[in-house]
Parts: sequence; structure tokens; C-alpha cells
Amino acid sequence: MSVWEAVTGQDDRLGPLKAAAVDDGAMTHAWLITGPPGSGRSVAATAFAAALECPDHGCGVCHSCETVLKGTHPDVTHVTTEQVQIKIDEVRHLVASASRLPGTGKWRIVIVEDADRMAENTTNVLLKSIEEPPSRTVWILCTPSPRDVLPTIRSRCRHVGLRIPSVEAVTRLLADRDGVDPEIARTSALAAQCHIGIARRLARDPAARERRDQALALATEARSVGTAVIAAGRLVDAAGQAAKTTNEERGEREKAELRQALGVEEGARVPAQIRSQLTALDKEIKGRTRRVLRDTLDRNLVDLLSYYRDVLVLQTRAGVQLINQSRARELAQAAETSSVAATLRRLDAIGQARTRLGMNVTPALAVEAMAVDLAYADTRPA
Repeated sequence: MSVWEAVTGQDDRLGPLKAAAVDDGAMTHAWLITGPPGSGRSVAATAFAAALECPDHGCGVCHSCETVLKGTHPDVTHVTTEQVQIKIDEVRHLVASASRLPGTGKWRIVIVEDADRMAENTTNVLLKSIEEPPSRTVWILCTPSPRDVLPTIRSRCRHVGLRIPSVEAVTRLLADRDGVDPEIARTSALAAQCHIGIARRLARDPAARERRDQALALATEARSVGTAVIAAGRLVDAAGQAAKTTNEERGEREKAELRQALGVEEGARVPAQIRSQLTALDKEIKGRTRRVLRDTLDRNLVDLLSYYRDVLVLQTRAGVQLINQSRARELAQAAETSSVAATLRRLDAIGQARTRLGMNVTPALAVEAMAVDLAYADTRPA
């Protein structure tokens, strides 16, 4: 099984990566893999890294392929962040480690997921290594769009652009690889808008489908200021609870492990000279929770966008497939009782809320303001 088989629906986009894995003449030291969320950027980057380290250019079964795919290859570093931004100290450490020759493989490879989460001063630390790389080092940066990195970085990378895979490709993946019922697989692929990770979660987790339904319910619940604020509060609280649940158990385990490593018994007073390490861990856990909260809310808003996208499709008789097919009757009623202008205002309100979340506006304020705009979109002047 080739490592490339894991990259769903991108056969016509992988040519430059496959060529570089086979021919050093087609190889370069820095790559920028872009594509919408769910297109498989990190999967493609990992497959490329495996193909570069594999003696057979990505056979999928040798020791090099297996260790790269499992994340245990000593010469392949996979960087992701659970914080709002990648820290500058992390990048400095990466640059230092990237300067070393590979230990066992052909290349030393650094894959940076969410490279768009680097601040400008952090990106500048990375720039010098990309401008003057060691001879056997490869940087692979993953972002949604080429515009998400500085022009100076972009101009020094070879770009490979991925696309959202088709509904059929994601449906086949869920049915064949995960054993999901084909009808549930198709419904999940549509609801996730072909984001493979989200589609898999929706297909396998009834609680995930319930959370999505709760996000879509805001469209019908927000009818006045009062109901809008209540519905928005319920959505934010649910996202907050999900973020807390996701991180609470892990955070307690990390604190216990750090205390044990520092030789501090549970319940004992922490000596002043090592207190800063526990404080730093607390800060990291809080930052991680904030990111999960914002990412969860952003996903909720993307689902809500899909609702009004479907309304607009019906209003304009666009003749394209609905994302939320199970709500066809409800969507038809919404289309009949509203105008195209009002639907566009609602879409704008959701987009503005997503922008505000990205700018670290308090989540409750951003979502409440959006919900009020949704409630009064029909009565606002064009």
C-alpha cells in the first residue's frame, strides 16, 4: 500500500511531491502545502515525508514509512500547536534542530502544521533557515492559503495547492476504511462539507451529530433579542464545556506528571524555585482550552453558514445539492419566509462573528451580537 493512498481525492495535485520523492533534481528544500480545512494538508505532508525517507519512494510497509506515519521517525519532526499561536521559542528550537544532519534517514524533515499561526516576528526566525538551509534539511509548511505566510517565506517555497475532496471520495473513504454505513457516510460527508476529519467524527460519534444540530438550531431559535441571547449563551456554554472536558483530564495528568518529575508530592507545598514551571504549565493548559473553545465555536459557525447557504440555494433556485438535506422542509420554509437580501445579511453576520473570534473578541459577545443580527435580518434596511 503506497503512502499516497492516505491522501483522499488529490490524485491530480500530488505530482510535484511524487516527482520530488523519486528525483533529487525535482527536489527543493522548502515546500508550502495549502488547501481549505479538511483537504488533507498534514496527511499529504506526512505522506511526502515518508516517501522522501523510504528507499522505495513511499511503499507504505517498510520501517521508514511506518515510523514516519506513526510519528516516531527520528529525522522527521511534526510540529502542531494547541495554543492560539506557535511560540517563538518553539521555532527557535526547530531552527536549531533543523541545522543538524539526518541521523538515520536521507533527509531531516520538519513539518509545520498551521504555519499561519506564527506571528510575524516568529516567522522571521524561520526565514533565515529557509533562505540558507542545510543541505539535507526539508521544511514543509501547511497553511489554508499562500497568503497566510509572509511573501518572503512564500517566495522561497515550492507551492502545492490541495482542494476539498468530493462528497463521493469522502463517502467511499468512510465506508471502505471505517466500515460506516454508506448512507450515514454520505450524510456525514455532506454535513462536514467534505472535511475528512469532521466527517469521520460525525459518522462515528452521535454526540458530535447532536452538537451540530444544536448549532443549527440557533437559526430557528433566534427570533428576538431575548431568544437570541439565550440561544447564543447556550451555544457558547456547550462549546466551553466541550473544551473543558477535552482538556481537564489531560491537564490534571500533566500536572501530576510534572509534580512527580519535580519530586513534589500531591498536596505538598511547591518550593518557590520550581513554582514557575507549574505556573507555566497552568498557562499552557488555559491557552489550549481557549483554542479548543474558539475552534469549536468556529466550527459551529461554519455549520450555521451551511444552513443559510442552503436557504440561499433554494431562494435563488441554484439547482445545487443541499448540505443539510435532512432539513429540506425546514430550509424550504425559511427560504419562503425570508428574502435573499436578509439571507445575505445573515451570512455576513456569521462571517463577521468568525472574524471577531479570530481577533480574540470575547466569544460570548461575538456570538450574541451575531445571534441578534440573525434575529433582525428580515427587518433591517438593505
